[in-house]
Amino acid sequence: MGRPKRVWIPQRFYHIVCRGNRRDPLFQEARDFLAFFHIIHQCHEKIPFEIASYCLMTNHFHLQLRSRHESISKVMALINKRYANYYNTRYQLTGHVFEKRYFSKLIDDAKGMLEVSSYIHLNPVEAHMVYAPEQYQWSSFYLYMDPHSKCPQFMNKEALLRYFSGNKEEQRKKYVEFVREASYTSV
Repeated sequence: MGRPKRVWIPQRFYHIVCRGNRRDPLFQEARDFLAFFHIIHQCHEKIPFEIASYCLMTNHFHLQLRSRHESISKVMALINKRYANYYNTRYQLTGHVFEKRYFSKLIDDAKGMLEVSSYIHLNPVEAHMVYAPEQYQWSSFYLYMDPHSKCPQFMNKEALLRYFSGNKEEQRKKYVEFVREASYTSV
């Protein structure tokens, strides 16, 4: 019996999680994180998609992703295949890099969008890797913290900021405060 086909709704974001095989590291050094971002850029050029938030942990990653042109399955197959090829070549390995098929959950509404993004940005805090989300360099939180940061083409900050009132700067500050308040309530 085959696996059920994933539902793809082009207008909606999904929470995507991929974990290393046997929970082994996916990212062993800074070069691996940078290679993943390079692959994301390449894949975005081939199949346009949007990411509202991301966090790359050592043995897994989270993406809040929407693809309007191709299915999420196609996007993730391209990203994961390219990263697995990089990883196996880099570390002279063979076989599976990812534990299993990626996890995906459709995000239904504004509340879900904000909860998923704060969960993603707070992942390193919950894992006791850092005390505050802005201290973790491999998440998109810095893009919301620093009004002068240059966003990668695949990022869509507006997908989250639009849920807050005010001008762009006020929205940005309110989002950052929202995530910080979520971190205090989860401790």
